[in-house]
Amino acid sequence: MASAIDPRSDRPVYKQIADLLRAGIQSGELGPGARLPSEQELIDEHDVARGTIRQAVRLLASEGLVEVQHGRGAFVRDRPPVRRLGHDRFAREKREQGKAGYLADLESQGREPGVEVLEVGQSNASEEVAALLGIEPGAHVLIRRRLYLADGTPMQTATSYVPWELADGTRMTQADTGPGGIYALVEEAGHRLKRLVEDVVARMPTEDEARVLQLGAGVPVIRLVRTAYDTEERAVEVCDTVMAADRYLLSYELSAD
Repeated sequence: MASAIDPRSDRPVYKQIADLLRAGIQSGELGPGARLPSEQELIDEHDVARGTIRQAVRLLASEGLVEVQHGRGAFVRDRPPVRRLGHDRFAREKREQGKAGYLADLESQGREPGVEVLEVGQSNASEEVAALLGIEPGAHVLIRRRLYLADGTPMQTATSYVPWELADGTRMTQADTGPGGIYALVEEAGHRLKRLVEDVVARMPTEDEARVLQLGAGVPVIRLVRTAYDTEERAVEVCDTVMAADRYLLSYELSAD
């Protein structure tokens, strides 16, 4: 951190110190997993009070750039992003090869995928899910909730909702659905997929989401709600995915024709 604090600046000193540390992170001088200079080192370097240094570090933590570990110091977040390929992740060719979208993404990037099934069973559709599926609120749906990992790190939760009359009696109701993912089973049940619609928003996590995804302070999530339609334009599945925003790069290829 070679630059000096400017006492004439209107910008608060703690924000100037945060700026210097942030620049070091963004330039790679402080790489992923690197330990920030200690509080005492920063106090000596900038001739400021301990409280000022702590304000600067809290600001970086709120931005999701650093993680404070009690008794050890502050560390730059280790954030190798997973590139989520939006343009062909659900291609029929991949399903016929037995590859679900998430597993295909990670295998193509040399990462070790993992999936934990958190819940499988019958539930009542919420108003939001019912509206997307075109059914009555409270109607029975299959719910499948999973936790996806990369190299042992939680990446996202995904909760699928399928009309119960479509899922009943199929492998969709089993914890282990076999190769190809749920879309392969939807087509096996006689509903050939035609299109998928995704709505994406960013927000701060709930307490439960932060716990399950092991998120640090200040790290937002991406909520992606996908609705699958068959060739009869019937909505056959809604998937509500909550992703750790600092662990993903969403990549889309769009035709210009």
